[in-house]
Amino acid sequence: MALDPQERHLSLLAALRPEMRLREGESFAIWQEKARERLRALLGLPLETAPMDFRLLETREWEGGAVAHRFLFASEPGVDVNCQLLLPARARREKVPLVICLQGHSTGMHISLGEAKYPGDEATIAGGDRDFARQAVARGQAALAFDQRGFGERGGTPEGPACHQIAMQALLLGRTLIGERCWDVFRAIDATLAHFPQIDAQKIALMGNSGGGTTALYAAALDARIAAAMPSCAFCGFLPSIGAQRHCACNYVPGIAAQFDMGDIAGLIAPRPLVLVSGKHDGIFPLDSALEQAEIARSLYERAGAAHAFWHVIGQEGHRFYAREGWAAFDAITGWQGREG
Repeated sequence: MALDPQERHLSLLAALRPEMRLREGESFAIWQEKARERLRALLGLPLETAPMDFRLLETREWEGGAVAHRFLFASEPGVDVNCQLLLPARARREKVPLVICLQGHSTGMHISLGEAKYPGDEATIAGGDRDFARQAVARGQAALAFDQRGFGERGGTPEGPACHQIAMQALLLGRTLIGERCWDVFRAIDATLAHFPQIDAQKIALMGNSGGGTTALYAAALDARIAAAMPSCAFCGFLPSIGAQRHCACNYVPGIAAQFDMGDIAGLIAPRPLVLVSGKHDGIFPLDSALEQAEIARSLYERAGAAHAFWHVIGQEGHRFYAREGWAAFDAITGWQGREG
């Protein structure tokens, strides 16, 4: 008997060949344009644009002569985004690159800042190189941290994120939570460039781990202003990860597996620099599948004439960021090095 519908779903997923995969002889540029439009539609984008309503809440000194600016802006009508921008000391003398830092499923953006706020935060930060913003500003780059929808001050709790209900509501509206999170990234770029002239608009990078890495991959695929991307522990085939395992509802996009796999989406970032970070023992984004999808992405970078701009880093532990390996690869393919002091 075949009573469990999951077995049918898994067999259908295994048989898929994504419709939007680049075909032999197809123009790469035309494919990218067509594929981006399809991906936008699947994610439920674009959303309605609201007046920016930028509000600077606080400016304070930060470590090493950096300055921290806390602000809000409106992403869409009725939706505000809480941000913290760290500007290194060198931003007083010259324009600096910007690294947008996205946490995964955690208690909020304060993890990116290296600031423990709730019990367990210290272990989260120390156990996985998750203080992304602090790392970036110490490297002489500006860092923008903000809460993703459902995390921290944007619907989360001291125990962690609360994605399920808002993800389901988004689906009822013909939207997706991933799409909404990408939209916040796009609007955060608008707000930062409009109000902080210290930022070099040609050097905007996007990074994140886990759920932050997922947003980083999708948003970089869609917005060419993102000049480099470093998604961590969020990349592998749909089937072995969100298809075969129970994941947060925020990962699911109706119909996407029939159109794309992760390697195809990564190819939409080409020829811009892309560092994929995987963990050797990451059980929820398995390495074998990550390696297979990375080869798809690598082949697309080769088609774009940008093989040098693609790097796949493999850390020797599990589901976490690997700062030493990730930043070394990032520096090698962007050339944006510029430490403080």
